[in-house]
Amino acid sequence: MASKIVKAISLSGLTIYDPLDSQPELYIATRSLERLLNQALVGLSLNFPIRTRSKVLKSSVCKSLGYPVPQSFQKTKPRFPAQNFDTYVQKSNNLQIWNEEVVPSRRYVLIRVDDNQLVTRVKVVTGDVIAKLDPTGTLTTKYQARSRRPVTESCLVSTTDATQVAKKLPKAMLPIRKLYKSLQNLIGSTIVNPGVDQERIRGAVLHRVVCKCLKTSCVDCGQFPDVPDQLLEIKLQTASTIDLGLVCPDSQEKIANLQNIRHCNVRYAVFYGTLVPEGVRLDHLIVTTGRDFFTFFRRFEGNVRNQKLQIPLPAGFFD
Repeated sequence: MASKIVKAISLSGLTIYDPLDSQPELYIATRSLERLLNQALVGLSLNFPIRTRSKVLKSSVCKSLGYPVPQSFQKTKPRFPAQNFDTYVQKSNNLQIWNEEVVPSRRYVLIRVDDNQLVTRVKVVTGDVIAKLDPTGTLTTKYQARSRRPVTESCLVSTTDATQVAKKLPKAMLPIRKLYKSLQNLIGSTIVNPGVDQERIRGAVLHRVVCKCLKTSCVDCGQFPDVPDQLLEIKLQTASTIDLGLVCPDSQEKIANLQNIRHCNVRYAVFYGTLVPEGVRLDHLIVTTGRDFFTFFRRFEGNVRNQKLQIPLPAGFFD
């Protein structure tokens, strides 16, 4: 499938700067992009001065994806706008991003090189995955919100999904009304509490419970949204403030891994719970689309960094 897209791109006459809004079928899915770049770049020598290295790398990327190599590369953000990604050469496990915020809808192509400057592995991840690797938490609290009034009962805020969502996603995806009804079965139940300071692990426990309830596969690899085949993002609240990370729910930006779907089309399931001796009791459920999120919740923003970001990549990241 990916090779067919590459061939179609090469026949289209498009460049890496031409948008694909009218030809979304030419957008290469993230896993396919990673596979194509590994096939093309592993073994490539990048043993050049920095500017030459950058040109050699970008030229090789263009060729591998079916795009013509431009006479000069524009200083766009991202560098490869058509396929929505930037490239970073990594000899160490310290990812450096200069004078930019991490963009959740952007893809980051991380290229591992050895001591001889030969490419050994390519890893492609989205901005929301990068943000979760930040040990300071600075990158993961850009957007925050809280309910406009105390939550004392469950509520379905959005009664319908966006028309384009119903048309483009698989039949296995539940309409938002049925999604809400299914998840309401969890209200009153108690999930395991791994500790008061273990919010991420607690969220992972809820993720598994939700997937079991919806009878869908449970793969928690930091992707957005949490449950892709239900276009569902999950939040567990034992306090009033909701951390939304780098994604603003009503954003019109397209999701990196689902090019035809926008952030505002994602469904949010916000569970309000109470800490009890047995764990966390799920008391109330709010379900809304990103489009309607701020009709129920009020947004406020934390500090935003715009300088060199240094993010340590964990051991085994490129495995």
